[in-house]
Amino acid sequence: MKNLILVCTFFTAGCTTIADFGLSRAERIAKRSLIVDTHIDVPYRLFQNPADVSTATVDGQFDYPRAVAGGLNAPFMSVYVPALVDERGDAYEFANGTIDLVEQLAQGHPHKFAKATCTRDVEAHFKAGLISLPMGMENGGPIDNKISNLEHFYQRGIRYITLAHSKSNHISDSSYDMNEAWEGLSPFGKELIPEMNRVGVMVDVSHISDRAFWQVMELSRTPVIASHSSMRHFTPGFQRNMDDTMVKALGEAGGIIMINFGSSFIQQKARDYGIARAAAMKEYQLANHLDNGDPALLNFMRRYTLENPYPFANLNDVLDHIDRAVQIAGIDAVGLGSDYDGVGDSLPENLKDVSMFPNLIEGLLERGYSRKEIRKILGDNIMRVWRANEDYATAQGTELLCAS
Repeated sequence: MKNLILVCTFFTAGCTTIADFGLSRAERIAKRSLIVDTHIDVPYRLFQNPADVSTATVDGQFDYPRAVAGGLNAPFMSVYVPALVDERGDAYEFANGTIDLVEQLAQGHPHKFAKATCTRDVEAHFKAGLISLPMGMENGGPIDNKISNLEHFYQRGIRYITLAHSKSNHISDSSYDMNEAWEGLSPFGKELIPEMNRVGVMVDVSHISDRAFWQVMELSRTPVIASHSSMRHFTPGFQRNMDDTMVKALGEAGGIIMINFGSSFIQQKARDYGIARAAAMKEYQLANHLDNGDPALLNFMRRYTLENPYPFANLNDVLDHIDRAVQIAGIDAVGLGSDYDGVGDSLPENLKDVSMFPNLIEGLLERGYSRKEIRKILGDNIMRVWRANEDYATAQGTELLCAS
C-alpha cells in the first residue's frame, strides 16, 4: 500500500487515489466509469480531411486528448456510407475503405487505441487504459442484397448496422424519404433482420421510417438499438426522432435509445432556424440563377448566420431528452449517441466536444440521478444490449470474434 495513497471520506462514499484530488465529483465519475458513445463520425471526417486524431486537433470534436479528458472509453466509429455512394454502386468498397481507416488508427497508435469487436474487448481495454474503437455501419447499402456481405462485415468488426440513411435503400425506407417505396422494410430487409440476430450484429433503427421500426420490432429476436436518435416529443413532426410509443416499445423489448446531442435534434428553435435558413438560401439561389456549388451560396449562408445567429441548444435540453426517455422507457433503456463529428458545429453549449462528458454527468447529478443510474446511461446499458446480442448469436452457433 505504500505506493498508493487512499483517502476514504463520507462525502465521496468511497476511496480516492491521490491522482483524483482536485477533480470534481462528475470528473471522478467520468474517470472511473465506462463511457460508451454509439455514434462518432470520425472515419468520415478523416476521409474528407485527413488528420492525426491521436494528438490534439484544431478541427472536429474528437481526438485522443479530448477523449481522455472527457473519460470517453468506447466511441463507436461510424462507418458512414452516403446515400449517393450507395446509389452509384460503390457502397461495399467505400465501407471497406472506411473500416481500413479505423484499423489504421488503432494499429498506428497501439498505446492509445485498440480495435474492439466484442464486449470483452471493451472491458479489457478499459482496464488497460486504452480507448476502444468498436464500429457500427451507418447505412446498410454495403450489404447489397447479400447475406454473405453481412457475414463479411461481421468478420471485419461491424457490430451494428443502421439499416438506411437519408434515402430509402434495398433494406428499408428512410425517415427522411417521403417516398416510402417499401412501406417499411423491403422483402430482403425482412430476411436480413433475423440474419443480423444470428450473426450478432445489432439492429439500429435510427434513420428508418416509423413503419420500418415497427416491423423491426416484430422481427428481431434480440434487443434493438437507436444509435443516435432523440425524443420526438420535443421536436413535433421530426420523423428522424422517436415518438414516445416507439421508445416505450424499444425499452419493453430490452432495447435502448441513444440520445443525439445535435441542436436540431433536441430543440425546436434550432429546427425552425434550419428550415428558415434553407428557404432563404433557396430563394437567393433562384433569384440569382446559381448552381448548387456556387461560392456565392456559401457566402450568403455565412452572411445569413452572422445576421441571424444560430440558436444553439444547451445542456439542459439534452438532459430533458434523457429525463423523458427514462420516464417513458425506464433507466435501463437510455444511453448516449452524441453524433460528434457528424452534426457540424451545431453541438449544444457545454457539450461542444468529447472532453465535455463531465458536464453531462454534473447535470445528471444535479437532477438527482444516482451514480449507478448515471453509469447505466454512460455505458452499462448499451453493454448489456450488446452482450445480449452476442449471447443470442453464440447460442445460434456463431463464433464470438474478439480482437484481443
